[in-house]
Amino acid sequence: MEIKVVSFPAENPPLAELVAAKLAGISLPTDASLPPHSLYSFQFSNGLKLHGKNVLLRYMGRIAKLYGENALEAGKIDEWLEYAPVLSQGSAFEIACKHLDEYLGSNTFFANQSLSIADIAIWSGLAGTGKRWESLRNSKKYPNLSRWFNSLLAGYGDALNEVTATFIGKKGSGKPIAAKAKGNQADPQSKGANGDASEKGKAGSKPTFEVDLPEAEVGKVRLRFAPEPSGYLHIGHSKAALLNQYFAQRYQGQLIVRFDDTNPDKESNEFVDNILKDIETLGIKYEKVTYTSDYFPQLMKMAENLIRQGKAYVDDTPREEMKKERMDGIESKCRNNSLEENLKLWNEMIDGSKRGKECCVRGKLDMQDPNKSLRDPVYYRCNPTPHHRIGSKYNLYPTYDFACPFVDSIEGITHALRSSEYHDRNAQYYRVQEDMGLRKVHIYEFSRLNMVYTLLSKRKLLWFVQNEKVSGWDDPRFPTVQGIVRRGLKVEALIQFILEQGASKNLNLMEWDKLWTINKKIIDPVCPRHTAVIEERRVLLTLTNGPEKPFVRIIPRHKKYEGAGEKATTYTGRIWLDYADAEAIKVDEEVTLMDWGNAIVKGIEKDEDGNLKLTGVLHPEGSVKTTKLKLTWLPESDELVKLSLMEFDHLITKKKLEEDENFVDVVNPCTEKETAALGDSNMRNLKRGDILQLERKGYFRCDVPYLRPSKPIVLFAIPDGRQQTGLK
Repeated sequence: MEIKVVSFPAENPPLAELVAAKLAGISLPTDASLPPHSLYSFQFSNGLKLHGKNVLLRYMGRIAKLYGENALEAGKIDEWLEYAPVLSQGSAFEIACKHLDEYLGSNTFFANQSLSIADIAIWSGLAGTGKRWESLRNSKKYPNLSRWFNSLLAGYGDALNEVTATFIGKKGSGKPIAAKAKGNQADPQSKGANGDASEKGKAGSKPTFEVDLPEAEVGKVRLRFAPEPSGYLHIGHSKAALLNQYFAQRYQGQLIVRFDDTNPDKESNEFVDNILKDIETLGIKYEKVTYTSDYFPQLMKMAENLIRQGKAYVDDTPREEMKKERMDGIESKCRNNSLEENLKLWNEMIDGSKRGKECCVRGKLDMQDPNKSLRDPVYYRCNPTPHHRIGSKYNLYPTYDFACPFVDSIEGITHALRSSEYHDRNAQYYRVQEDMGLRKVHIYEFSRLNMVYTLLSKRKLLWFVQNEKVSGWDDPRFPTVQGIVRRGLKVEALIQFILEQGASKNLNLMEWDKLWTINKKIIDPVCPRHTAVIEERRVLLTLTNGPEKPFVRIIPRHKKYEGAGEKATTYTGRIWLDYADAEAIKVDEEVTLMDWGNAIVKGIEKDEDGNLKLTGVLHPEGSVKTTKLKLTWLPESDELVKLSLMEFDHLITKKKLEEDENFVDVVNPCTEKETAALGDSNMRNLKRGDILQLERKGYFRCDVPYLRPSKPIVLFAIPDGRQQTGLK
């Protein structure tokens, strides 16, 4: 039953319904001839009709799977659907924006952890006001709401822009606001939107996300995200996971998570657990979790069938000799073994005997094929290592190249998304499925996400862990999801960054600066401000006309964002300054003490070791505009807390590693720097994971909160997108 037409008054188009349909890939014929104030109407091909705004939006939400996964989630969405109409009430518009902004201070979406029709309804309500919302968005008055609005543009810009460009003009705004968001970093068509470090991605480029999967049918697409549990997920895996989710949602299909656990030497339950944790962090919605090891009995039966059919054979050629023969196109001496000999050796492999361990199973494909992946690839190897899930049940394990096409087909996968580095092995994938007599699975390629100064090979990352160059897989210097989140990256920044790349097949080398710039735009409008002074050689400034007794004022933790709360600031006659600041001051110079006022430095004492002491007077009538130095400071007080400020650098010193280059030769000898500091007393309340700005020092994430006076709070410096010159 198809939708024949959606009817509405010309002055009041159903933006949310049209956007939901666009995201679902559903074509909606429109009729804008209804009289003013008429109810929206859906007419179906069988003559049935539905009427009403939210009735139609909920219908589209169910079709597009944007209406929650259970009754409670649907109820949360309903709350926001009932609230959304307030955006069309002129007098209440800014009150509504304030409420929405406060809610988004601690939430990525309006309901649940992913896009829903609640987000579509509110986005459409804002976009539908045209210039009024655009003016507020540009004013940065509601930073969380603007960030959320822009992130939807970044992820779903083509659909959103097309609908608004077509219909907002009918309401008299004169031009499609969302489609004209030039210069906005979240606009997929703005200059340098993908932060590409190669020649691709220059001005004028746009994400190529609006691509089609081959022979895909809405409602029938089934995809899999298939990590090997041999490490934690990294930023490259994030792209694969999010692309799978994007296409599953676009085609109203299913997504499963499958662990390709065919190599017990590398895999563990620790990696399984943490990959699932990372998938949850990324907000990936999946139908179920499966394991390639679930199919080991069927895979062994298939291997034996291929041996019996003469499509595979058992080979005892030593590995290095086999590798050379494949390169030279030389057939193995075992290629024409009898069926009896092959089955005998196959059973030796199953038993894990000494003779069996010398053998492997190879596909009998074409040793002269120019594509070397088709030169009799290995299907099974012996391995006595116990498997992390099933222990020592098996003495042999299938290779990825044998197991993947089998399990993809058996599990009903319609499209297998693989990075383009596997392109030469696509022919092998299809040939193996053909020899097995299985349904063909379409392969869709996308470009691997490569980052400058970054290793994404799990084998190489494991080297850093094993050699204690890092503290673990969640080390803030690592490109793992847990590592970059621990360093201070917001997940919505990572999602926006990856969605901006699109589904392009072009190989890109991406700059980290672009990602951290997106992150800064998310955290800066909302993160609280605190003060710190570097402990080493800190300088005491005595204010001769300062307060005789310390007093406290309550001031905002963020001057432009009430949601950050308040902090207590103590004012005394003796205050601490950073040495670098004090060293720059001249006698009789007027300076500004931030959050206090001006002061004039009257005396500077310097001992033989270069240590400084300053005296001065408060000058409250002085103008902040006339001073060159704006200084952060802390009161001389026992209430100050100890801080450990941690800065990090890239693990390697080369932007891009060549294929034949050993990464060990370019390991960065200095990748972290610790600086002792003192912080204001309010920092006792920080929790692990809190993000803050230290005034004039940058953004930080709290990794170890306050425990006791003798133990410092550990803060990780968060890059802000500006080029770093390395640690000193």
